[in-house]
Amino acid sequence: MTHTFTIAIDGPAGAGKGTLARRLADHYRLNLLDTGLTYRAVAHKLLQLGLPLDNVSAAETAARQVDLSKLDRAVLSAHAVGEAASKVAVIPTVRRILVEKQRDFAKTPPGAVLDGRDIGTVVCPDADIKLYVTASAEVRARRRLAEILADIERRDERDMGRADSPLKPAVDAHLLDTSEMAIEAAFLAAMAIIDDVLAKRSGA
Repeated sequence: MTHTFTIAIDGPAGAGKGTLARRLADHYRLNLLDTGLTYRAVAHKLLQLGLPLDNVSAAETAARQVDLSKLDRAVLSAHAVGEAASKVAVIPTVRRILVEKQRDFAKTPPGAVLDGRDIGTVVCPDADIKLYVTASAEVRARRRLAEILADIERRDERDMGRADSPLKPAVDAHLLDTSEMAIEAAFLAAMAIIDDVLAKRSGA
């Protein structure tokens, strides 16, 4: 039997384990698996089918159908999918199905780098190398904020640059910049604009 080499990377969100896993997989020419995407794939399938996230049999079926070699990070990284995945991930049978798939992935030559929350403890307790990657909560929050900022900028660029119905203010739109406003202040500012227009109309 050909020995495969497994690197297990665990740690909290924003610690940098995903980026580190990608770099290590490239360097050592190993397969790469972000195990969090497997749960997101199940959630995405249920959302696509319009099924309840607590439908155990449907979630189990979706888990069995997940192809670990075809996980689309761009699609599965959506916030709504992440929220749904956290609900799917608590189903014990779904976890068992996906863990088996993750173990099979790790055993595929020449080996793999897997990152997640339970790789070294549950998925691959016999991994050749186990790394627990962490960082302070403040640093992780700053990194996550930078990721969110980059995502917002990409989305704005797409929305404003599309040929069909691009995002732009109407010529007669009132600009409301909420950069320095809490929601209550934004509400009051919007109300002031609306009340001013209504007053002018009633006085006309």
